[in-house]
Amino acid sequence: MKKGTQETEALGRSRGGFTTKLHARCDARGRPLGFVLTPGQTHDIQGFGPLFRMIADKIEALLADKGYDADLIREELAKAEIEAVIPSKSNRRNPVPHDKTKYRWRNLVERLFNKLKNWRRVATRYDKTKESYLGFVSLVSALQWIPFVHET
Repeated sequence: MKKGTQETEALGRSRGGFTTKLHARCDARGRPLGFVLTPGQTHDIQGFGPLFRMIADKIEALLADKGYDADLIREELAKAEIEAVIPSKSNRRNPVPHDKTKYRWRNLVERLFNKLKNWRRVATRYDKTKESYLGFVSLVSALQWIPFVHET
């Protein structure tokens, strides 16, 4: 792989080698709705923009972990009149309160990642290209939807 393509293929160098971060969004039932890949060394804030553009007009609240605690993100959510259910980082000077009852529902996205990573190919990212990796993640996501499609 050429050196210049690492960033475009969402591969980042760390002590453990090449890594990738998979940012995901899911609905209130834990069904996958969208994914964004970033290089492993990038901050979670980099994955927020593309995911937010996908969902901005469809949600009332955004549940996210401390990695998404940034003034820029909170301002963007406030502009869109979306409730930010994001706990404050421990080093934040003025902690922002969040709805702890709603935050419990964030486990749905964690369970989604658990289901995706049951597939070794997703957990280890053998694919060289971003498109190939996201294609397989999408395929596994479609399999997650099958039980919901056949509900009666």
